[in-house]
Amino acid sequence: MSAWLAVAAVNGALAVLAGAFAAHGLEGRLDAHALEIFQTGARYHMYHALALGLAALAMRGDAAPRARISAWFFLSGIVLFSGSLYTLALTGSSAVVFVTPVGGVAFLSGWLALAWAAMKLKA
Repeated sequence: MSAWLAVAAVNGALAVLAGAFAAHGLEGRLDAHALEIFQTGARYHMYHALALGLAALAMRGDAAPRARISAWFFLSGIVLFSGSLYTLALTGSSAVVFVTPVGGVAFLSGWLALAWAAMKLKA
């Protein structure tokens, strides 16, 4: 659990950095649409850093294996979804847009796996 909580915390920090970079480093350097794409990546990065933390906290008892699956999905989604949006915004390369929906499916799968884990948690 502690390793996953650390991964969640680092991703939270990276999401804050990405948001600050968008607000202070990219404004004026990217057009409005590209900046919006980058900010969407940062927003979903933060949402799922928090979700990763929830999955880490659920890693106890019988729920641990399911919560670990959830954590992997969330981390994969961050890399694929947010990473592809960051890349698209910064490079304009449309080659990465095919990866974005895969990341979205990973996020959805993470939430479903977390619900599955919650069914095994003891009060």
